[in-house]
Amino acid sequence: MSLPLAPMLRIAKHAITKTIKGDKFPLVLMLEPLLRCNLACPGCGKIDYPDAILNRRLSFQECMDAIEDCGAPAVSIAGGEPLLHREMAKIVKGYIERKKFVILCTNALLLKKKIGEYEPSPYFTWSIHLDGDKQMHDKAVDQDGTYDVALEAIKLAKEKGFRVQVNCTVFNDASPESLATFMDHMTSLDVEVTISPGYAYERAADQEHFLNREKTKNLFRDFFARGNGAKKWKFTNSPLFLDFLAGNRSYECTPWSMPLRTVFGWQKPCYLVG
Repeated sequence: MSLPLAPMLRIAKHAITKTIKGDKFPLVLMLEPLLRCNLACPGCGKIDYPDAILNRRLSFQECMDAIEDCGAPAVSIAGGEPLLHREMAKIVKGYIERKKFVILCTNALLLKKKIGEYEPSPYFTWSIHLDGDKQMHDKAVDQDGTYDVALEAIKLAKEKGFRVQVNCTVFNDASPESLATFMDHMTSLDVEVTISPGYAYERAADQEHFLNREKTKNLFRDFFARGNGAKKWKFTNSPLFLDFLAGNRSYECTPWSMPLRTVFGWQKPCYLVG
């Protein structure tokens, strides 16, 4: 991932200092300040909670307290749809003032309306949810036209000087060919992509399209082969994680490395575990 110099140096300093001390430390706080969303993706288990939970919000102060408690130099804000949160622009500004690197994940349906509340910063990145090409994405979110909205939002944000990346979740109906074409398009737009297989959330309505380990390995090996070992494309993922996707590496889980703060409080042991 190619970060601007200032946040990259702060993250590196944090990691080196903690490593020298022998401390276990998170690099990224996963923040879900609400679970409400304006989409109903079948592969997501968040939006089936009752209204009493979907109407909850973390306050600005709770979000600031979370980064102080966690100590991470970066925060990834997801949900739900973060742009539904009335204090989201204030929350992002609060993190930037604390020199935290902020990744704000959004499906982009509200970005055109809300973008005037934000300012470009080397400490801020829009992460646009885009699960492959038009056919793949609109199917994944179960709503036609969302792909075109996301593309328009990417172009608008870049025109206004924002740093933009794409968050792409891959399911078992994806093909290496379609993923390669999608990555070629993203490269032409000069945006990096965070790519990941869809993890089997137990609350998700659709349990049939998650990738198991063997299918993940075969899909990504074929996909990367079409991109000269993925070298022709821009990923935010580390090369080590891309190797893991292709089945060339194995890792032990470190659940403390990405702590999650939600409307339920701190989630243990891992943000991927419901």
